[in-house]
Amino acid sequence: MKTFAHFNAKTIEDAVLIINRYGSKAAFMAGGTDLMGMMKDDILNRYPEAIINIKTIHGLDYIEEDNKTIRIGALTRLEDIAENEMVKAHAKALSEAAHRTASPHIREMGTIGGNICQDIRCWFYRHPNNRFPCLRKGGGRCYAIRGDSRFHSIFGGSVEEGCFAVHPSDTAPALIALKARIKTTKRTVEAENFFQVRVAKTTVLDDDEIVTEIEIPRPSSNTRSTFIKFAQRKTIDFAIVNCAVMIDRDDEKVSIARICLNSVYVKPYRAKEAEMAIIGKQIDEDAAEVASEAAVSHARPLKDNGYMVQIARTLVKRGILACG
Repeated sequence: MKTFAHFNAKTIEDAVLIINRYGSKAAFMAGGTDLMGMMKDDILNRYPEAIINIKTIHGLDYIEEDNKTIRIGALTRLEDIAENEMVKAHAKALSEAAHRTASPHIREMGTIGGNICQDIRCWFYRHPNNRFPCLRKGGGRCYAIRGDSRFHSIFGGSVEEGCFAVHPSDTAPALIALKARIKTTKRTVEAENFFQVRVAKTTVLDDDEIVTEIEIPRPSSNTRSTFIKFAQRKTIDFAIVNCAVMIDRDDEKVSIARICLNSVYVKPYRAKEAEMAIIGKQIDEDAAEVASEAAVSHARPLKDNGYMVQIARTLVKRGILACG
């Protein structure tokens, strides 16, 4: 690894002060499970001159609730979220997503804030020693279009630049399905609007902005949610496709549905066509099948990843049936 300055921030104000000194030449670190790997492999176009450790900030590691909201501090470890009984009871999709993230050791280190802020997955972008000058590194093309595209976007490239990399987070689709809000040092953002397709960043965060809390509305007694993940090695791998589903029913018919896929597009993909297809229906095999077909109706796979369309379709169907 190259040399860099390291700071242990004591407060949020301390972290912001340091980042303002270095600007885009610095990076925040919580658990460090994504950033350290990127730095060791030297995949970044611009190596950070300073790392600001925010895990030393007191008071951002908690899980609390009131009558309306579940609040989770940004530095709460994934393992703590997975095992929390309150989260299991009222935000099952998030509990399952946290439990399926990476390995037990990573879950003991990784934080919810870091998991939603992690960089995209693409073996061209993340190749050691910065070998491929792809779009995200200021190059002129996405290598997945003609190269090995087995684990790339099935819904086309990003609107602005045509990058076919995928967003890897397991917790992100669960938060979107659960209609969570992301609180930062500057604002509160709907989880669905927190992620973006721009090449420069995976989130809407400014350079000096820090995620501080996740807010999840407490569901009604008729609400069910679930998370399903398909990976090559079930215990530790990034998803080939994952899916979170939240369904609320009234008189046995679906009144609210939120379905989100991930690892299929540059940002988490809200399957709104599937939601519309299941609204007003009773949950059964036929209704779930129609909705699953709708979920992938806009799929445009590359030459090597057409199989992901069937996986996405199947996960949506299973997720809906699990909430029945």
